[in-house]
Amino acid sequence: MKIHSSSVISKDVILEEDVEIGPYCNIQGHVKIGQGTFIEGHVTIGSKYGIVEIGKNNHISPGAVLGGPPQDISYKSEPTKLIIGDNNVIREFATLNLATSKGDGATQIGNNCYFMAYSHVGHDCIIGNSVIIANNTHFGGHCEVEDNVVVGGMSAFNQFSKVGCHAFVAGSSIVNKDIIPFSRAQGNYATVRATNKVGLLRKGFAKDDVSNIHKAIRIIVMGDCTLDEALARIQSECKPSPQINHLLHFIKSSKRGIAFQRKTASGGKDLED
Repeated sequence: MKIHSSSVISKDVILEEDVEIGPYCNIQGHVKIGQGTFIEGHVTIGSKYGIVEIGKNNHISPGAVLGGPPQDISYKSEPTKLIIGDNNVIREFATLNLATSKGDGATQIGNNCYFMAYSHVGHDCIIGNSVIIANNTHFGGHCEVEDNVVVGGMSAFNQFSKVGCHAFVAGSSIVNKDIIPFSRAQGNYATVRATNKVGLLRKGFAKDDVSNIHKAIRIIVMGDCTLDEALARIQSECKPSPQINHLLHFIKSSKRGIAFQRKTASGGKDLED
């Protein structure tokens, strides 16, 4: 274990083996940091009231602030949590906040994620595994991001919005409704533009599965049928699969509504065959 002499570590902090802490860090309160995590200089972790749990082999860059109070005027110093998994990279000046007491009391980050500089994860968010968040992207409170999502820089997500697995959200997008799994979305406000074919193939999806997913997304976005009619068509026209089942469940359980805009066949250049 290596701790620079200029860093301040409170008595409540628990450090596991091989944790390295650089200069001028301030780690306070009920904080636990897992084995092999490297914290560079000028990092702030924890607060007077909250609980921060950081897993193994994370890399935290200078200026990051983890476990600060939620930016919510209802917060009254409750002992809520920020839970971070393993093998994450958190770059310069990223901020990940504690939860409020309105939900289950925890902001949660999965494993193998990459948070680029100046990104922000608000209170009560749930971020899945292998998520990449580019610079200056901000998530309002209570957002949910499923596994293997990629988000371009300078994007913003309204509170309670949700992004489905294997989706790609282009840079400078403003998201105020849910982005369906396996799709590409863009815009202000963001709408689904296409299937994330390239991303799915890079992740090892079979071509037949990608074609099946693409057929389902075309049914949702193209034409003039209602969303309920589109769901019925997917169930009857697409081959049953775990991906199709997840897509259907995601749409049916959406609380904010689905971010899509109907396109005619002639205007649907983004949804290539």
